[in-house]
Amino acid sequence: MYDRDPRELCFQFNKRILAYFCVDHTEVWMTTKLAGKDTYFLPFNQGSNGAGSDGGAGNPPNPNGYPTAYLWENIFQKDSMLDIIQKFINLQRKKTLIFPRYHQLDVVRKLIADVRINGAGKNYLIQHSAGSGKSNSIAWTAYRLASLFDGSNKPIFSSVIVVTDRTILDAQLQETISGFDHKLGAIETIGEDKNSQDLKNAINNGVRIIVTTLQKFPVIYTEVDKANGRCFAVIVDEAHSSQTGSSALKLKTALADTEEALREYAEREGLAEEEVDPEDRLVKEMIAQGKHKNLSFFAFTATPKATTLEMFGQEQEDGSFHPFHVYSMRQAIEEKFILDVLQNYMTYNTCFRIAKTMVDNPDVPSSRAAKVIRKYQELHPYNISQKSQIIVETFRDTTRHKIDGKGKMMVITSSRLAAVRYYHEIKRYIEEKKYDDVDILAAFSGAIDDKGEEYTESKLNVRKDGSHISENQTKVEFHDNFNVLIVAEKYQTGFDEPLLHTMIVDKKLKNVKAVQTLSRLNRTCEGKTDTFVLDFVNKAEDIKDAFQPFYQETFLQEEVNADLLYQTQRELRAYGIYSDEDIKAFTDEYYKKGRQGDRAMGRMSSILLPVSNRYNKKTQNERYQFRRQVRNLIKWYSYISQILRMFDKELQKEYVFCSYLIGLLPKDSVELIDLEGKLKLEYYKLQKTFQGEIALDEAKTVYVPAKHKGVKGMDEKTPLDEVIAKINEKFKGNFTEGDKVILSALRDKLLSDKKLKKMAQSSDPQIFVESIFPKAFGTAAQDGYMEAQESYQSLFEDTAKYNAIMSALAEVVYREMRKKDRKTLDETGAYTYEMPQNLSMVAERSVSYGTNDIKRNDMIHSKNC
Repeated sequence: MYDRDPRELCFQFNKRILAYFCVDHTEVWMTTKLAGKDTYFLPFNQGSNGAGSDGGAGNPPNPNGYPTAYLWENIFQKDSMLDIIQKFINLQRKKTLIFPRYHQLDVVRKLIADVRINGAGKNYLIQHSAGSGKSNSIAWTAYRLASLFDGSNKPIFSSVIVVTDRTILDAQLQETISGFDHKLGAIETIGEDKNSQDLKNAINNGVRIIVTTLQKFPVIYTEVDKANGRCFAVIVDEAHSSQTGSSALKLKTALADTEEALREYAEREGLAEEEVDPEDRLVKEMIAQGKHKNLSFFAFTATPKATTLEMFGQEQEDGSFHPFHVYSMRQAIEEKFILDVLQNYMTYNTCFRIAKTMVDNPDVPSSRAAKVIRKYQELHPYNISQKSQIIVETFRDTTRHKIDGKGKMMVITSSRLAAVRYYHEIKRYIEEKKYDDVDILAAFSGAIDDKGEEYTESKLNVRKDGSHISENQTKVEFHDNFNVLIVAEKYQTGFDEPLLHTMIVDKKLKNVKAVQTLSRLNRTCEGKTDTFVLDFVNKAEDIKDAFQPFYQETFLQEEVNADLLYQTQRELRAYGIYSDEDIKAFTDEYYKKGRQGDRAMGRMSSILLPVSNRYNKKTQNERYQFRRQVRNLIKWYSYISQILRMFDKELQKEYVFCSYLIGLLPKDSVELIDLEGKLKLEYYKLQKTFQGEIALDEAKTVYVPAKHKGVKGMDEKTPLDEVIAKINEKFKGNFTEGDKVILSALRDKLLSDKKLKKMAQSSDPQIFVESIFPKAFGTAAQDGYMEAQESYQSLFEDTAKYNAIMSALAEVVYREMRKKDRKTLDETGAYTYEMPQNLSMVAERSVSYGTNDIKRNDMIHSKNC
């Protein structure tokens, strides 16, 4: 297209020509704007196995002609082009002309064609990857469904309701749907400035398209006008497990036309329809279950789970459940709509050895003690300081040179406390090195206390002019003025920053969470050709296992077995904690006609009190197993009752009974595990274990239905020595003396110096740090060298490291020696306080991918873990 001059009137944007196509024998590409050599063409291909089918880029063979014949035989036909011009093409802000990509055009047309044939009452699962343009697909689907009429020229759906389960309505989705206004009529967005009553009024008033969050339905589900004769299309954005919960059930209760279910219930009970009270609360709950002929669900997701497939998927003759339409992650990557975040992946193994500093060997709950010990290692200043240097140097060596110098980095931490400590240590290292090209932000919710000081996101985040950044400004500031973002949970999903190039992972990621988190990197933009992940925690094979199910089509082998419920019910009854009489007494009060007040709640609590007393008489293990099974019954009933109409009154009552009981049962007291000052980090080493591409298999993934889970063991008590030994075995390495952590040893030597302590107590900080401490530090370091030459050798070879350790220790030692009530040594000869946060060490290496060159010093050796 270089020879088409975009200055000529006919080639100017949105003047004469709407779209330009390049076609050869095998592929089709298109654009809506000519810009000379900067013209950007998008693929307009069906996919290697045909539109909507699992596969990669390109087109399938055509037995009747060219693989690209669909363009002129179908797309360019008169009716097709008029449909595209009238109902798909959209001019946004007078700058961008939206023309549907092939899979978008295909999914909308196939959905509409199927609804025309089958009417309301059918569910559809659309497995479309990130990069598929999901917001546009949802908007086109919503408009087409809202304008769909039956043979009598009546709307098939009274309203189209677009639902997201995010508590705050997705801004991009909201803007996209509002922007696609084809003069159809009213569109109402129930955003942050509106409440559940606005949603109720929109439904009752028959607003054609309503955009809302799932969380608003539980408030108004009983107040919506009866749906008799009205049909609804519900488009679900990011359908997953939330669609099997109580909020989703309330949505169905609000919108379902239950007349048919009422007739079915009467028939089951052997009653005439008029004998059944439709206002009876128990009856209303049961007839809202299952699928309803007036509700059609259109569920969009990139990561379908087994429950999502059974609820929304298409059941096949062999009993399996498949998506209605597929645009796979594989196809999106091959068509370059998203980047492959597994292309450049590097993993590190953190090897360490923990020791206890006390003589006692108490019995401790093994799994909780293990978590405490791992947390001690994760938050240890030495661990954070080592990784902080790698983070900063990786940014400077790699990230900042990407995307024409605009590349950004995200650091995924394991907790809010870890995020705060990483923030401080990275900040300290940047200042020490006098770097002026690394600007960091932190992102986490709420407030976190660290050593008596409270931190919030806005307290940490400061502009160069000294002003603080509010939470709702963090995204914009990161895009405009900062380049490293340290996060704890926040922004791991739904965060769209195309300039994000590098991710540092210091947190265990599993399944969908791993895909959602790492996919923050996959957005494309001009100048972005690759991504990089450095992972301190997860193994390459674990990341592959997380991504593989969603690389191509995912389907469910067979439906869930409803006997799961009855098996769980039988196991619950075997504990003898509650009986049919208890359930009847409770549900008689619960289902009593009239409005329930505080006294009714009091009476129900009194009915449950004897049950709670019987529960308390059980052993701790029995109580634990009972609580697990109660939660299982609630979970499975909530899910299965949305797929099937159980019409089991006794089971419905037991479900309600258990839903209240679980909130009343007291949890067993948790024994506090206090290991503060009783552990020390003896050895530490980071070892690279993988570098390169994590390649995914070109294969579909099959889910098998959930099975009954047996008894789960409690957290048994184990001697502390054994817990530490198991952790050390898991994270063992071939350590040398050079891998020994010398900070604790130096600190202990200095704190045991009585002469230095007297001088600290009689000197001001500046004199102590500048004149007194350097000599004492030099003596302690020399003594340490004589005791363990290999450990201390690098300290004397690296002046920067020597000064950094001395500077950090000076402040800590001065502060500790000035404490009047400070303990000296415990009976084991070890100090019993935790190493202060700002006592840190210069790390050993920086990382760049695509090469085997790793900078390092001698602090951490390169022997295999």
